[in-house]
Amino acid sequence: MNNRGDLTSEIFIGVGGRRKAIGLIFLSLVIGGCAAMGSQERSDLAIGVVDPQRILQETVKGQRLSDTLNAFMKDRQALVELEQKELRKLEEELMAQSTVLSQPARERKEEQFRQKMAGYQQKVADLNREVQEKQRELQNEFRRQVQKVVAEVAGRRGLSLVIEQGANSGTLFYRPDLDISADIIQAMNQERGEADSP
Repeated sequence: MNNRGDLTSEIFIGVGGRRKAIGLIFLSLVIGGCAAMGSQERSDLAIGVVDPQRILQETVKGQRLSDTLNAFMKDRQALVELEQKELRKLEEELMAQSTVLSQPARERKEEQFRQKMAGYQQKVADLNREVQEKQRELQNEFRRQVQKVVAEVAGRRGLSLVIEQGANSGTLFYRPDLDISADIIQAMNQERGEADSP
């Protein structure tokens, strides 16, 4: 009864055995037909692929985002470097005066240096957080703009699905002719004459 032969022989035993057999054959044909139809529908699904990194690099808006973020980071880096110079100066003074200072004076200088160092580390952490938040904010805004253009291009091309490709996208393979990145770039650069802007 555990193997397939026993199950088949059991179906044919008793009144209506043939009906059961015919019913099973019909059911397998229906299921097979549905599976074939499902696979046919899947193969007709119009898909597009976009490369977000390429769109970022090759659109005026993407370049502006990068420039804005770089300028923001540069400002923060200048603040960090200023603090670093102060710390180095304080450390050099401490090293130079360590032999001539009294024990209490040296301990005060060392404590002052430790406090400055702790303040510097906190400032670096805060600035890093600021940069990450700014990056997230700019990327989210850019992504919304890209999604809008992707929807428009997908609508014109009759696409049902658009997926991302790239290092962290999860897309393992796609045919190159499915890539609509160039269309997205062109459409974004044509918005309000973006391509002519500096």
